[in-house]
Amino acid sequence: MRALRPTLVLGTALLLAAAACSSAQTASPPTLTKGVLRIAVEGTYAPFTFKDDKGVLTGFDVDVARALAARLGLKPEFVLTEWSGILAGLQANKYDVIINQVGITAERQKSIGFSDPYVYSRPQIAVHTTRGKNYNTLADLKGKRVGVGLGTVFEKDLRDAGGITVVTYPGTPEYLADLSSGRLDAIYNDRLLIGYLAKSQGLPIKGVGNAGSVDSMGVAIKKTNTGLKTAIDAALKGMKADGTMAKIGQQWFGQDVSKP
Repeated sequence: MRALRPTLVLGTALLLAAAACSSAQTASPPTLTKGVLRIAVEGTYAPFTFKDDKGVLTGFDVDVARALAARLGLKPEFVLTEWSGILAGLQANKYDVIINQVGITAERQKSIGFSDPYVYSRPQIAVHTTRGKNYNTLADLKGKRVGVGLGTVFEKDLRDAGGITVVTYPGTPEYLADLSSGRLDAIYNDRLLIGYLAKSQGLPIKGVGNAGSVDSMGVAIKKTNTGLKTAIDAALKGMKADGTMAKIGQQWFGQDVSKP
């Protein structure tokens, strides 16, 4: 067989390189099930992850998750999980990621991985609209009964403050009910959540103090799955650049919450 001409060899090499590059770009990131992104959410944490009047899962984080999965070329599959066990489920390979307002903390980063932040907020104290007092700082809550989600960064804030009777709950509806009925003096949660609930559901609650610093939330990923983290970070960057994140934020909160 005659040797190939140099130009033909070069052309063949370029075609092979292009094919390899195209294959790398379209390859799905590593997930538990090929072509599927299993996403853990609470499903009871409005306006982030909850079911509407028709029983359809919706919310800010749900919209982010669907857009992210589409950007990754994966089918989203949601797994409803109580917050108290959601981090353990990730470690047990029950799902690929958690997209449910998981705060990025130094303590959590010791055991789980995070994407780059996709939303920023801060903690807030909330009280009953008529019976509540105007607590401005966590120090004002000493000796008070304060409801909070079990295992959240908000619980840690309250315990670190000291002197507060911390009452933990598996989900948001339970401590909202206790605050409304007068069994709690206050609750401590995300300011975006508190404002949404007060406005959309007509609950007798109001925010009275920004008691903490700005928090950043990210997609929680197994620390060892660096391939998925890289793909998610790139997808989130694209969603911010093309206005997708701003649009979702405007829909739920009237503002772009993807910026500090």
